[in-house]
Amino acid sequence: MKHLIFTTLLVSGLAGVMAPSAFAQQDTTAKDTVIKKKKNIKFSVTLNGGESKKTDSAVNAAKKGRFVGGITFTRVDLGFSRLVDNGDFNLSPNNEFLDYKGGKTSTFSFDVLQFGYRFNSNFKIYVAGGFDWTLIRLRDNITIQKNQPTLTYVNENVAFSKNRFSSSYVHIPLNFEFRTSEIKKGNRFYFILGPEVSFLLNGKVKQISEERGKEKQYDSYHFQSVRYGGTLRFGYGGLGLFTKYYFNDMFTTPAQAGLKNMSFGVTFGLN
Repeated sequence: MKHLIFTTLLVSGLAGVMAPSAFAQQDTTAKDTVIKKKKNIKFSVTLNGGESKKTDSAVNAAKKGRFVGGITFTRVDLGFSRLVDNGDFNLSPNNEFLDYKGGKTSTFSFDVLQFGYRFNSNFKIYVAGGFDWTLIRLRDNITIQKNQPTLTYVNENVAFSKNRFSSSYVHIPLNFEFRTSEIKKGNRFYFILGPEVSFLLNGKVKQISEERGKEKQYDSYHFQSVRYGGTLRFGYGGLGLFTKYYFNDMFTTPAQAGLKNMSFGVTFGLN
C-alpha cells in the first residue's frame, strides 16, 4: 500500500514538473511557427509592366480576357536616327547645314505607363505613354538660331567637340502585341506594331568647345508640335529590335518640307 501511494505521488510530481515545460514548448513552437509564416510572405514588384507567369497561367486556364496596365518602365529603345530628305538619305541643298555624324546621331525612349486589354495568352492591345529623344550630332561648326521665323544658323569660328541638336517629345503609342506560347523558361517570341502620336516638349542645342566650354540653348526650333508615325518591334524574351518611322515632316518651315525622321535599334523589355 505504501509502495502504491509512493508511486502515485511520484508520478503526480513528475507530471506537474513536466506540464509547464510541455506548455512552454508548445507555446515556443507556436511562436516559431508564426515567425516562420511571417518570413514566408513574399512581395513581387514588376518593373517592365509585364504579367507574371502565375497570372498568365491562370489566364490560359480560364481562357478569358482581362484588363491590364499600370505604372511601368519598359520598351526602352536605344538606337540610331536617320534623316530622310524626300525619300533620300542624302540631304538636299536646303538642308545641308543639318549634315550629321551617323554613328553619333541617336534616339532614346521608354514607356512609364500603359493600359490595355489582353484577349488571350497570345494577343493584347494597349495604349502606353512615355518619353522620346532624338539627338542629332551636327558635323559642321554652326549654331542653330533660336527665336527666328525660319530654321536658320550661323557659322562659328569655333571647333566644337560636341555640337548636338535635339528634340524631346511625350509619346503615346497604340500597340498590337502578338506573342507565341511559352517556349523555354517562360520566354516567348514577340511581334508588336502600331501607330503613335507625340507632343513636343522642347528643342535643344548643346555645344562643347575649348573656347566657350559647355553651352545649352532651348527653343522649339520649329520642330513639329505634334508628330505621328509608326513602330515595329520583334524579339524574344525581354530583348528585341525596333524601327520607327514618322509620317509628317520634322520641322514646320517650308524650306524643310519633306524632311522626315526614322530610327532603329535595340529594345529592352517588350511586354
